[in-house]
Amino acid sequence: MAYRICKTFEIEHGHMLSKHPDKCRFPHGHSRRVEFVLEADELDANGMVCDFKILRDIMEGFLDGWDHSLAMNTEDPRFGMMREAYGDRIIAFEGVDPTTEVMARTLFDVCSKGLGTYLRRKDLPYPLRRAVRLISVRLWETSSSWAEYRG
Repeated sequence: MAYRICKTFEIEHGHMLSKHPDKCRFPHGHSRRVEFVLEADELDANGMVCDFKILRDIMEGFLDGWDHSLAMNTEDPRFGMMREAYGDRIIAFEGVDPTTEVMARTLFDVCSKGLGTYLRRKDLPYPLRRAVRLISVRLWETSSSWAEYRG
């Protein structure tokens, strides 16, 4: 049996799906909840999978960049105009609509890379063992709808 922990963040985030046949092709926003699930077979010396602050340190800055922003497909004809008007508040998704599923995978990849970078640091404020695994990222779109990506 393994131990699991989950760290949750909340952001306000919009997207538009250029390939969608209905209302989702227009800019719209969501109060999103992001859940990161980590696992280890054994607890560390402090009785933890890892400290929740590690996930905060890895993901908080990235998620701040997504907070109050709009994700768009770079192939959407309005992308250039929106990027010019709103700068880095327009989050580029290269050639793909930023569905909740695609964004969950993106967040998984960012977190996974961040955990690897954290492990290589010499000044670890909180211990992280190589045995800790990122299991999934669940991204809520509404209070009743979510997408999940598992590694």
